[in-house]
Formats: sequence, C-alpha cells, structure tokens
Amino acid sequence: MVRDSKKKEDRPKESEFKKFLKKRAPVYLGVITLVIVFIVPELTKGDLQSSFPEDLSEQEKQALDKIMSYRGPNGKGLSVLDAISNKIAEEYPNEKIYDNKKTNVDVTITNTDVDEFQVILDFKSYKGELNYDWSVNVETSDISGNNQNGKHIIDLVDFYD
Repeated sequence: MVRDSKKKEDRPKESEFKKFLKKRAPVYLGVITLVIVFIVPELTKGDLQSSFPEDLSEQEKQALDKIMSYRGPNGKGLSVLDAISNKIAEEYPNEKIYDNKKTNVDVTITNTDVDEFQVILDFKSYKGELNYDWSVNVETSDISGNNQNGKHIIDLVDFYD
C-alpha cells in the first residue's frame, strides 16, 4: 500500500486549465476558423480610398482630400469619392473588384503652381480603364475637370440633389 501512494504522488497532477482546454479545443478551433473565414476578409475588404498612396507630402494629401471630399458649391450631397465609387460599382456590379489582381488604382499629384495641383486618378481593371484628371487650388478650393471624365464627375457632384 505504501508503494501505491508513492506512485500517485510521483505523478504530476494535470492542471485544471489543461483539462479545460482539452475538452473544448475543437470548439475553439471552430470559432477561430469561422472568424478567419468570414470576418477577416470583410475587415480587409478593399475600396477606392484604401487604394490611395500613403507616401504623399502634406500639400499633396491636402490636394487629394480637397478633390475627394468636394461636395459641390453648397457643400452638401454627393462627394467626388462617392461619385467615382458609384461609377466603379455600376461598371462592376456584385464584384469585389479591388481584390482582383488585374485591378490597379494610380493617383498622380503634380504641383503646377504655388497653390495649384493637378490630380490624376487612373483606375485600371480587366475591363478597361477609367481616367480622371482635375486641377485644384488648395487655397481657394477651386476645382475643375481637365478631361471628360473629370468634368463629368464634377458636374455630377455640382448638380446632385
């Protein structure tokens, strides 16, 4: 009998935490898998604004922000960013176009004068290209389209109800 009690004492006791995890490991693994499969892709979903370059100077960021947040002469309604996003959504309904490998968004900002910038947005995908070209004065917030698509978006924003 003495030997039996020593054998029990020699064995290390399994911790309650390990027992708890062993019983529930499949449940935890299932929950983690569901999070990875369903929630993470939604959080990392691409959009137009997340495609903009990060390495811009302060003035370039200001020029891009002036263009994208422009809501017409009354400052209400549809923004340029929303108008372009809607146009892309019309062209690619029910598609996650920003996740496609052939989709590329290029933004080029050039300082043309002291407070004047030219902003060019090129959206390229497997169906073709959408090119937008604007001039923006960061001091006066004057915005004008330099090509047909740029003018169309500005007109759309200006006359949106």
